[in-house]
Amino acid sequence: MRSLAPNGLARAAVRFRPASFLGTFVALMMAALIVSACGILLETGIRASVPAQRYAKAPVVAAADQYARLVTGSGEGRSESAIPLPDTARVDTTLAGKAARVPGAEAAVADFTFPVRLGDGAMTGHGWGSHVFTGTALIEGTAPRTGEVVLDAGAARAARAGVGDAVTLETAAGRAGFRVSGLAKAGPGEGAGAATGWFADARSPTLAGHPGKADAIAVLAKDGASPDDTVALAAGVKEALAGSGAEVRTGDGRGAVEDHGIAYAKETLTGLGGSFGGIAALVAVFTLSGTVALSVAQRAREFALLRAVGATPRQIRRAVAAEALLVAPLAGVIGCLPGIGLAHWWFGQLKDRGAVPGAVELRVSWLPLLVAVGAGVLTALTAGWAAGRRPAKTKPGQALAAAAVERLRPGVIRTALGLVALVGGGFFTVVAARSAGDDAADAALGVVMLFMLAVALLGPLVARLCAELFGLPLRGRGAAAGLAAANSRTNARRLASAITPIVLAMAFASTLAFMHTSESHVAAKQLRAGVTADHVVTHPAGLSADAMARAARAPGVGAAVGLLDTQVLVPVGSGGDRWLQGSSVQGVSGSGARLAQVQDLDVRSGRLDRIGEGRIAIDRTLAASAKAEVGDELPMYLPDGTRTSPEVVAVYGRGLGLAAVTMDRASLAGHVTSGFDTTLLVRGGDAKSLAPLGTVTGASGYAVEQTTDRELNAWANYTMAAVLGGFAALAAANTLVMTVLDRRRELGMLRLVGATRRQVRGMLRWEGLLVAVAGIVLGTAIAAATLIPMMRGLTGEAPYVPPLVYGSFAAAAVGLALTAVTVPARAALRHREG
Repeated sequence: MRSLAPNGLARAAVRFRPASFLGTFVALMMAALIVSACGILLETGIRASVPAQRYAKAPVVAAADQYARLVTGSGEGRSESAIPLPDTARVDTTLAGKAARVPGAEAAVADFTFPVRLGDGAMTGHGWGSHVFTGTALIEGTAPRTGEVVLDAGAARAARAGVGDAVTLETAAGRAGFRVSGLAKAGPGEGAGAATGWFADARSPTLAGHPGKADAIAVLAKDGASPDDTVALAAGVKEALAGSGAEVRTGDGRGAVEDHGIAYAKETLTGLGGSFGGIAALVAVFTLSGTVALSVAQRAREFALLRAVGATPRQIRRAVAAEALLVAPLAGVIGCLPGIGLAHWWFGQLKDRGAVPGAVELRVSWLPLLVAVGAGVLTALTAGWAAGRRPAKTKPGQALAAAAVERLRPGVIRTALGLVALVGGGFFTVVAARSAGDDAADAALGVVMLFMLAVALLGPLVARLCAELFGLPLRGRGAAAGLAAANSRTNARRLASAITPIVLAMAFASTLAFMHTSESHVAAKQLRAGVTADHVVTHPAGLSADAMARAARAPGVGAAVGLLDTQVLVPVGSGGDRWLQGSSVQGVSGSGARLAQVQDLDVRSGRLDRIGEGRIAIDRTLAASAKAEVGDELPMYLPDGTRTSPEVVAVYGRGLGLAAVTMDRASLAGHVTSGFDTTLLVRGGDAKSLAPLGTVTGASGYAVEQTTDRELNAWANYTMAAVLGGFAALAAANTLVMTVLDRRRELGMLRLVGATRRQVRGMLRWEGLLVAVAGIVLGTAIAAATLIPMMRGLTGEAPYVPPLVYGSFAAAAVGLALTAVTVPARAALRHREG
């Protein structure tokens, strides 16, 4: 019979049961949207590059490796992790001479870039030798010699100086006078808009604060060099510099040398597209599987009838597979279009916040789109096959009877897997509660994933339990509420399909949002309690080298301490599971005892007055993650990648709000690009006398500014919460609409036996409310099981949940559920009565 052919069955099902397939179509489309967007970001992160600008005329550039690398394990278990350095790693200036002697090289120039203070403003300093590859040209005067500087027009205006005049400039070497030997026009490789000065090459390393070191070596080829000549030159330079630690870059690799932001951009994009994309894909699989299973379950009568009239199990399974193939590819393709739009928006937000350099472009290719469509098709086929197994296996004589009632017990395998996931989630909750630092965070991530898997697998049992529990208050609230309670108990599978997405939405949105609010709340509290100085002085160009001494001489000042803020990389974890963690560090100008007069770090063990060369203090959370105590040596990478292992002399408790590592400034200053202090803490005195040093605020005002900076970086958490929570919420609404539209016959029967339209709609509203409350409670429980041990490990305190934010999540879930049942109910009742 041709009418029973699989493809014919599939086409007929799509034609005559459009409601079920529309719901599946929407779920597949949303899954493709989120997977394609994350895939596009991942591909962009992997392939991200920036064209060379400063080094555009230097075909070969030699620079240090800008990644810190940690090797763990050995043999087949050996692995290497890499993370971008917080600052620039440098090479020896002597390498320029070696590179210049390579056949085919016209010249090799050691390049320097460093900050310079010009009065109260900032200027960028370079070595004059860079003019040969940047296009900078003198317009008046001569090249600089030792003690001289060439200024561009902007710097000359700011200094109010011309050729032959003297200007006072401040560099890492201190404040000094320089004679203006010439004026120059910056080339296209120097950038535009910023004041710029060029110094003698022999003096530039010292002015930059890195004697004997250069940012990079730019190698110029001889005139008329062909691409093959450039390849040969690069190979020659690589051979000449072998063993020096320098890497040879050509093409777009030169752009990564001059713009270190590309490394962080790649890490950010691959993290969003990979890690977050994996979680998002898993959520999509959960919701999509439930929707497809619901769609198949809604047609149990049709499959039973087909079995009764002779359709084979193979034909039923092929029909379900054909239905997926009819719907999934088209839904996936259509979903990829808004997915591309979401990726563009997300990428633009990253650029606006400086996480991605402006020269990086979003890459949209066929690969992530194909993966998104393929993942949807595969999930639909797998879910359809699993849902179609029962109607396909049912004996023809029992098919109609089996389809008339809902199966009370889920499958043994599904129940066993669900119980394993539930036990696993409980185990990881205990592990997280007993851990500290990043170990607690890692264990907590397993909690949310395992509990979500348990809810998905044990959905019917969970739904029946929720129906019994939450249905009790409904029994005495009239006919509509009673009907809702009875329906929920007898249709647990249908109820589970709606509850699971709401649980997903609440769990993930709450975890992501309240993880940030908890950290920010504790950080702000620690910052307010930790800054005991009366005045905090900052300057956008960095504080002058003598700012601390000038503040100490001000009337009434009892203590003044300068802080140089940056980051270090610390290996954390244990055994083969170790990685590099970026940790904030403050370099202290002065003794630890003097620091205690302006900062209360909440010392738990050891003494701050022992801080000095080779001795540091660390936060307790970092100490727990790195398994370090007072007296231990802590391996770390300084900002430029230099390895060191200072002794831990104190452990304190306010590292989240202040800095995770505290060390002496002298040990840190030679390893950063800008050696100017970022903050000056002053005890005593008055703001007026400190005003010439920079912007003066009180401790409370400084805390507000720092908290605002944290909030500006919180958009990523909220965006991920919105994407995941919004996707799951829309999936819940889609499922509820599917169930209501499929119940047209049931609703019509209620009208025939005397129920009013108001009672029917009331019943559906009560059911929607039950679904929303059950989802909110379960999602909140999963989020709490995740956040409580995570936050206790990371901050030592319970999670901070703003009532208004949580209330808005709950209200959104309730409003969405009620809307999703009310709107289609009106259409269904009109259809039956028509």
